[in-house]
Amino acid sequence: MTVLTFFRIITIIIAFVGATFLIPIGTAFAFGETQILPSFVIPMAAGFAAAAVFLILGRKKEIRLSMRGTFVVVASAWIAASVFGALPLYFSGAIPHFTDALFESVSGFTTTGSTVLGDVESLPCSINLWRCETHWLGGMGIVTLTVALLPLLGVGGFQLIKAETTGPEKGKVTPKITTTAKLLWLIYTVLTVLQTVLLMMAGMDFIDALSYAFATLGTGGFSTRNASVGAYNSVPVDIICTVFMVAAGVNFSLYYYVLTGKLSDIRNNSELKAYAGIFVVSTLLISFFIMPQYGTFASALRYSSFQVASILTTTGFATADYTLWVPSAQAVLFVLFFIGGCSGSTAGGIKVIRWVVLSKQAHNETERMLHPHGVFSIRLNGKVGRKDIVFSVAAFVLLYFLVVFVTTVIGCISRLDLLTSFTGALSMVGNVGPAFGSLGPSCNYGFLSDGLKWWYCFAMLTGRLELYTMIIFFMPAYWKK
Repeated sequence: MTVLTFFRIITIIIAFVGATFLIPIGTAFAFGETQILPSFVIPMAAGFAAAAVFLILGRKKEIRLSMRGTFVVVASAWIAASVFGALPLYFSGAIPHFTDALFESVSGFTTTGSTVLGDVESLPCSINLWRCETHWLGGMGIVTLTVALLPLLGVGGFQLIKAETTGPEKGKVTPKITTTAKLLWLIYTVLTVLQTVLLMMAGMDFIDALSYAFATLGTGGFSTRNASVGAYNSVPVDIICTVFMVAAGVNFSLYYYVLTGKLSDIRNNSELKAYAGIFVVSTLLISFFIMPQYGTFASALRYSSFQVASILTTTGFATADYTLWVPSAQAVLFVLFFIGGCSGSTAGGIKVIRWVVLSKQAHNETERMLHPHGVFSIRLNGKVGRKDIVFSVAAFVLLYFLVVFVTTVIGCISRLDLLTSFTGALSMVGNVGPAFGSLGPSCNYGFLSDGLKWWYCFAMLTGRLELYTMIIFFMPAYWKK
C-alpha cells in the first residue's frame, strides 16, 4: 500500500463523516444556532477538499490492500474519524478542552457513551444531535458505510469490514460485500426510523426522538437530558427503548434471514438462544431483588428490564441509579459487564457467542474426564463447529482481560479506587459507558486526568475494533518484512 493510497482512503472516509454534518447543520439552521454553523461547515469543507485532492491524484490507480495494510487503514480510519468528529465539539466551545472533546468523540464513535459533560441540557441542539449521531455512525461501522456507498473500495472491502466488525466468525450475508454492507445499513436505517416514529408517538419531540434512536440503535448512551432516559419518567418511552436496545444487540444478519424467510436459521441460532436466556433470567432475578424497593413486581420489571438491556447490550442508558439498588441486583448487573451483545450487532463486550463456545468446551472437557476415549465436538447453530474456534475464542478472552487488567492498573495509578478503576476498565474496553463507584450512571468522566482520558480513548477504540486491529501494531512480528 502506497502513501497515496492510504491518504486516498482515509480522506474519503473523513469526507463521508463530513457529509453527515449536514444533519446537525440543518438542525442549527432550524433552531437559529447560527453561531454553531462554522464549527461544522469549515471542517466539512476541509474534508471534502482533501478527499477531492487525493481522488484526483490517485484517479488512475487501483486500490489494493494487503492484510497489513488493512489493519493500518481501519485503525487509522477510526482515529481520524474520532479526531474529525471532535472538531465541532471543540470549535463550537461546547467542550473547550481538546482532550475532553476527543474523549467525547471517541466515546461516541465507539458507542461507549461515557461523557465528560455534567450538563448536556445546556448544549445547543445541533451539538447534542451530533453527539448521538456519532453513536449511529460507529454502531454499524464507519468503514462498512464507506464500502456500502463507495464501490471504489470494493477491492479489499471484505478484509476492511472483517477488521471492523464484531464476533469470532465473519461472513458475507450476500455474495458481494458491497451488497451486504448496503443491506445491513438499510435494515439499520429502517429500525432507526421506526424507533424515531414510536418515540414521537410516546411524546418526544422530533430532535429528541431522533437523538435517542441514533443512540439506541448504535447501542451508545449519549442523551439530550442530564438524567438520561429517566428524565422522561415515561413507561412507553422505557418500553420502546428497552425493545430497541435488545434488538440492536442481536446479530443483524438474522434480520436478513427474517426478510428472506430463513426462519430455521434463526430458530437454530445458538447465540440468539443464549442471548435471550441471559436477558430473561437477569431481568427476572433483578426484578425479584428490587421489588421491595419499587413496591410492585410490574414496576420492578420496568426498571430491571431496561437496565439489563442497557448493560447487556452495552448501551449505557439509565432510568435509575443502579448503584443504589440492593447488592444482589448490582451483582447481576456486574456479571453482565463481562458478557456484551451478539456478534455482528452494534453492541460491545466479549460477545455472547464466545461465552457459548467456552461453556460448550467446558462441558466437553467434563465429559472427557468421565469418558477419556470419547470424541467430543462443539455444536453451534445445530452444526458441528470448527475445532480451531475454541483456540481463537480462548485467545481473545485472555487478551481481553489482559487489556482490562492493564487499564485497571493505569486507573489505580491515576488515583481511582479499585472498584471504580476495575469497572471503569470493563466499561471502556467493553464500550459499556457507566461503571460503578465514582463512574456510576449518575456521574461523568470529566474529573479524570488528561493522561487517563487518553488511555481510555485507546481502550475504547481497542474494544470497538475487537482488540487485534489496534494491538497488532505493538507486536514486533507486524513490523518484520
